[in-house]
Amino acid sequence: MTGELAKEYLFQDESHSCDLLRNLNDLREAGLLTDVIICTGECEFYCHRSVLACSSPYFKAMFCNHFRESGEQRVNIIGLDSDSLRQIINYVYTGEILITKEKVLGLIQAASMLQYENLLEVCSKYLLDQLNPQNCLSMIHLSELFNCLNLKQKATEMALQCFPEVSMSDDLKDLCVLDLLNYLGDDDLCGNEEHVFETLMTWIQHDFQGRKCYLQELFKKVRLQYVHPTFLFHFIASDPLIQSSPVCKSILETACSLMFSLNITLAPDIKPMWQVPRRFSHQEFLINVGGRKDSQQTTRDVLLYSEKTNQWLRLAKLPFRLYKASAVGLHGNVFVLGGLTIDSKKNTVNSTVYILSLKLNQWRKGEPMLFARYSHRSIAYKNYIYSIGGIGENQGILSSVERFDRIYNKWETMASIPVAVLHPAIAAADQRIYLFGGQDVMQNPVRLIQVYHTSRNMWFRMETRMVKNVCAPAVVVGDQIFIIGGYTRRIIAYDVKLNKFRKCADMKDRRMHHGATVLQNKIYVTGGRCLTVDNAIEDTDSFDCYDPETDTWTSKGKLPSRLFDHGCITLQCVPSYLV
Repeated sequence: MTGELAKEYLFQDESHSCDLLRNLNDLREAGLLTDVIICTGECEFYCHRSVLACSSPYFKAMFCNHFRESGEQRVNIIGLDSDSLRQIINYVYTGEILITKEKVLGLIQAASMLQYENLLEVCSKYLLDQLNPQNCLSMIHLSELFNCLNLKQKATEMALQCFPEVSMSDDLKDLCVLDLLNYLGDDDLCGNEEHVFETLMTWIQHDFQGRKCYLQELFKKVRLQYVHPTFLFHFIASDPLIQSSPVCKSILETACSLMFSLNITLAPDIKPMWQVPRRFSHQEFLINVGGRKDSQQTTRDVLLYSEKTNQWLRLAKLPFRLYKASAVGLHGNVFVLGGLTIDSKKNTVNSTVYILSLKLNQWRKGEPMLFARYSHRSIAYKNYIYSIGGIGENQGILSSVERFDRIYNKWETMASIPVAVLHPAIAAADQRIYLFGGQDVMQNPVRLIQVYHTSRNMWFRMETRMVKNVCAPAVVVGDQIFIIGGYTRRIIAYDVKLNKFRKCADMKDRRMHHGATVLQNKIYVTGGRCLTVDNAIEDTDSFDCYDPETDTWTSKGKLPSRLFDHGCITLQCVPSYLV
């Protein structure tokens, strides 16, 4: 042999380990060289201690740590079915296992007990693929038993997000009371409070004698301040089971006092339930209703803005084109009141009320107002809607006020405004409705605040030189009412507790006929008409946000079109198709 020797060469046989494991399995199946018998029930499985010890921490501890089983020929495994153990041992020697719907529960139990982490994860992923609203509650229970964290997270998310479907499942009826309390009390539960009440009552009726004792604890999980008043009044308050419980009756009476009484001082011992936070699943949506678009044609469009997605969506159109109607939001519904319909034959002043259900995205007719009116102001407070002033059928300025009772579905006449004005700013706070400014019959600005006490049905007036707004909206943030523009760039805040005004950061334009509402304690201003430096009037599609904490303005982009004389409101509801 001559010349230099070749360099070193490392040979790697990629099939060696697989061949070795396959040969070990052949030996096991033939009963050759095995040194332990794994038993469960009446079944016996011949195995190699070394192979089992290398496959899982469970067997390694059993055979390598001087336990009794380390020296025994037969080892009994208690708590596993034979078929699952057979599949596990076959998996140890071949790396293959068939998971089916019928076998997965036995396999996940065996994998958890015998500490086969990879197999446990695979079984968890298999169950994740089978996850649906009908079984997610049992999946949560299963994931807790076997510490399947990812399965638990996904099943919990589904249970909270798909509450309407989950509430009808057999799994919910079988929940223990502690799990049900945690589930119904979760802030992330995507369901309205009416459904929460119906669900707990269904659970109790499933085993009435055994479960009726849990009524009062479950009833506390219903956030009654967010229940629709009609449902609270006609269904919950009249339920025999609720009436049979002194604790539930006391909770109910507290809620009713706060929801139905205009004078909250009637019950000084009642704790303010309004401090209980709304579920995180309830979202606030900004809605622009009607108004006039680019061509100054009255529009039927209803636009919804979600702060979460920063998108505008189109909802069901108004049934008719209504000029200078008013819009308010109450109990998850949009109310559009009155307005003028204009056609080639005649102009008609309306008393009609149209109601849009945000949940159904459908319009329906409501109980009409007592008086036809347009260019009026409307506001929702507690369970009432107040419709104030405006122009009547004879084209005169109205001083009349009427109130709609949402519970009894009827209108009634209230005390008239001391001074009839058009286009004032309106806001409600602390049992009072405030009318700021506006213009008189001669179209002159009125430097006046007119205040209506809701529980006393009385008006009083305050003259002030701070107020000179016309066609401006007003909104409430905390104890302050913000009057936004009105032929001016000026923003002023009125503190209802201190009876004082303060000046805020100006808007960039002199604006009127715009909309404003509050989302998450910030003021959003939509559209309107602007006065340019040479006093020309321009329509705008601007969409701006004012932060009272920092006294700053930011742009939120543009509206889908130029828009003015529209309704601008905030509604809170559980989103469905909206986002």
